[in-house]
This record gives sequence, structure tokens and C-alpha cells, in this order.
Amino acid sequence: MAEPSRAGRRDEIAEAKRAIILRAARTIFERDGVDAANIRAIATAAGYTPGALYGYFPSKEHIYAALLGESLERLSAEVAAVTVLADPADRFRAAGLAFFDFYDGNPRDLDLGFYLFRGGIRPHGLGAELNADLNAVMLAGLAPMVSATIELGATADRARVITADVLAHLSGLLLLAHTKRLALLGDTDTDARQMMREYLDLRITALHAGQG
Repeated sequence: MAEPSRAGRRDEIAEAKRAIILRAARTIFERDGVDAANIRAIATAAGYTPGALYGYFPSKEHIYAALLGESLERLSAEVAAVTVLADPADRFRAAGLAFFDFYDGNPRDLDLGFYLFRGGIRPHGLGAELNADLNAVMLAGLAPMVSATIELGATADRARVITADVLAHLSGLLLLAHTKRLALLGDTDTDARQMMREYLDLRITALHAGQG
């Protein structure tokens, strides 16, 4: 019976070391950007040798993918909570607000998701295999909104377009809110979340009218 306990302890230690590496890597990525960051800097921040890191991740891209994957898993868990709602309109609204609330409370996760640690707004990726895995997690997070949109009368293709539009809208609102640009229109009390809710309600009204 002692052998499983030792194995379990080794797993716990390995998981703890992995978490330390990921925390250190996030700090380095946020400070230096992904392209300028390197394994040696991450290892130093984590308190390990570069060789020790390679026992957990084969490259800095794999570290970034692990960070993003964990972020998307947390997001998906938040959105999945809306599936208990029976009414598709309620589910659609709640899914949109869950996305908004997650990134509003964790704005650096939005940077992480858009690869903004890789030099700004332009297409980025981490390689076909890593991209495929991350895209699968993201699509799982979007599934409750897509299914609710279909139940509200949209075709599957149209539901995906509407979901993409919702993501574009909430990303823009978050950008404006977190850079304090909403006040440019003169309303210093502008509530970005309320604006998001109103947009979702407009979408629901259009879907009910067959104009989604």
C-alpha cells in the first residue's frame, strides 16, 4: 500500500512545480512578451534551472499553450453554469454575460487569449497541434451560446456568426472600458456590463422576430 502513496506524492510535487513554472512564465510573458521571453528567464523566475523546465514543457510555446488552456478551461466552467437555465433566451443572455464577466474580472486573460503578449494585434498561433487543442477548448466554451441561439431559431451556420458577433461586441466593450475610453462620449457613469446586457437583449429580440 505504500507504493501508491509515494506515487501520489510524486504527482503532487510535480503538479506543484508545474504551477510554479506557469506562474513565473505568466509574469515573464506579461513583462517581456512571448517572442522576447526565453526558457532561461522563466526558469530563473521560477527558481529552477532551464533543464528542469524541459522536464515539464518542451518549449516556451507549450508553456504559453498551457497557460491559455487553463484560462479557457476556467472560462468554459463559468459559461457551462448557464446550461441549467431552461429558457434559451435566458441561456443566451447568461452565456454572453458570463464571458463578459470572466474577462472583465480577468483582463490579462483577454490579453492572453488574443496573444497580445506576442507583439500586438495581428494573427498569431502556437503551431497546428497546440492551436487545435486550444480551439477545441474555446469551442466547448462557446457551445452553450451556440445551442441557445439555434433554439431561438437561428440555423447552425447563422448561430456561429451571431456568436462571433457577440464575442466581437464584448471584446470591444472590454477594450473601451479597461482603457477608460467609454467616457469619451461624455458619460462618465457608463456601465459597460449594462451595455453588454442591452446588446444581448437586442439580439434576443431580433432572434424572436426571426431576424437574428
